[in-house]
Amino acid sequence: MGKARLEAFSDGVLAVIITIMVLDLKVPRGDSLEALYPMCSAFLAYVMSFVYVGIYWNNHHHLMHTVTHLTGGIMWANLHLLFWLSLFPVLTGWAGEYPEAPWPTALYGAVLLAAALAWLILQSAIIRGGGSLRRFIGSDLKGKISPVLYVSGIAFAFVRPWVAQVTFAVVAALWIVPDRRIERKLVDG
Repeated sequence: MGKARLEAFSDGVLAVIITIMVLDLKVPRGDSLEALYPMCSAFLAYVMSFVYVGIYWNNHHHLMHTVTHLTGGIMWANLHLLFWLSLFPVLTGWAGEYPEAPWPTALYGAVLLAAALAWLILQSAIIRGGGSLRRFIGSDLKGKISPVLYVSGIAFAFVRPWVAQVTFAVVAALWIVPDRRIERKLVDG
């Protein structure tokens, strides 16, 4: 399998994930702006998950530029990441429906954490496969801070779910700008 095929498959899976999430949003009951109010938490959960899927898609694009040849380990690590991302629609819907409940928020955070760990596994597989990623990765401060924040958010979910949700948004804000280290190195050669 060529790298382009893996990228196309990943892009397709991420497109389906976003499609499923948006289809979970329901048409408002009524024709006034007040009819939108009951949808607020579901819409905010959708926005958060859409941003996360966008972050993974953008950074996956950069990451794949460092791959010189695919290995079985890279393909399985990529599938592992896609598995965790494929759970976003279910957890997004649940957390959006029950924004003040601890379990939906905690499990949403657990899936975010699992996806982050799967990302680190994918990076390791690419480095082991001999790609150029090792030169670009640096200290990866964001990659080390994110799991700590996710674990904190999961714990906060049982005390104050809104604090957990803000914590997850902070992690997204850290990653909203793609990994410039890879982009710069690829442009500079």
